[in-house]
Amino acid sequence: MSEKTHLYVLWTSDNPITAEKMVFMYTMNSLIRGWWQKVTLIVWGAPAKLICEDEKIRQLVQDALAVGVHITACKACADQLGVTETLEGLNIEVKYWGAPFTELLKNNEKLITI
Repeated sequence: MSEKTHLYVLWTSDNPITAEKMVFMYTMNSLIRGWWQKVTLIVWGAPAKLICEDEKIRQLVQDALAVGVHITACKACADQLGVTETLEGLNIEVKYWGAPFTELLKNNEKLITI
């Protein structure tokens, strides 16, 4: 059995302290320190709006992208919150995540939910 080296982080909380002190701290350090070979941060729901409204969080998004964290957001949520274009302008991939997320679960991928 091969070791899984890709971590997925599902981020659903719009708490900025949690974003700064857990979501971004862990995802960035995971790559910087070599804990994981690949990290994907999935933005689902309220954090999509938080990113667009909070300058500090936007800077953390840019910092995370710079170290190689792949950031992607749920398109249905982004569309409903009216933030799709803003997220895309920040170089965040926006796509429908329902089916891919189900596959992650069925494949027992490494996943943290926040």
